[in-house]
Amino acid sequence: MSERKTALVVSAHSADFVWRCGGAIALHQKKGYDVTIVCLSYGERGESAKLWKEPGATLEGVKSARRKEAEAAASALNAHDIQFFDLGDYPLEMDRDAKYRLVDVIRKVQPEFMLSHSKDDPYNTDHPYATKMAIECRMIAQAWGHNPGEKVLGAPQLYLFEPHQSEMCGWKPDTILDITDVWDEKRAAIECMQGQQHLWDYYTNVAQNRANQFRRNSGGQAGGRPARYAESFQSIFPRTVDTL
Repeated sequence: MSERKTALVVSAHSADFVWRCGGAIALHQKKGYDVTIVCLSYGERGESAKLWKEPGATLEGVKSARRKEAEAAASALNAHDIQFFDLGDYPLEMDRDAKYRLVDVIRKVQPEFMLSHSKDDPYNTDHPYATKMAIECRMIAQAWGHNPGEKVLGAPQLYLFEPHQSEMCGWKPDTILDITDVWDEKRAAIECMQGQQHLWDYYTNVAQNRANQFRRNSGGQAGGRPARYAESFQSIFPRTVDTL
């Protein structure tokens, strides 16, 4: 049996991967990939308002609730693995040890591709920071002089998933993925995020709108695939191809 392909998601907070690339996770798992998710923080301070409004809320209690939600969502998506770095949020910060920890994951996973946030987000600076760290750690993982003797990383594409307000984030999609076949899994994962219920229908609408763009760009009225739900991404690095 051939070795399974892999992919890696670097999520700033423990819910981000659900809204923005849950379909990609579920679809690639279904296609035989092992998808690993790294949550750099739980989003316990800045993205857990509903949980903080509950009587007797504590930092550790909020973090625990966020972890349980993310684990349930990852299970709904059939993700291969989910890891929590617990680095804190608002602001999210990574020291050298945390960077090397992510490098270790990247080298272990050896992803065919990586997924992370837009490179700009004036509403949430944790998001572009996570991508900056993903790019930096990707670079370190490619360095032959970093922990010599380990298998170095090749050149996986880094796809930026859709930010909450894309028009404010300098984000321009060039890849649209049909996730119709795994929409039920993504919606189930979305509904695991009880602390951010206000986003459930928002990201359902995003998926439907992106499916309209998928239909338009796959042939439109001349015979485009009838996708009902899609996710879109922006690639960072050039693609190497033999045909267009």
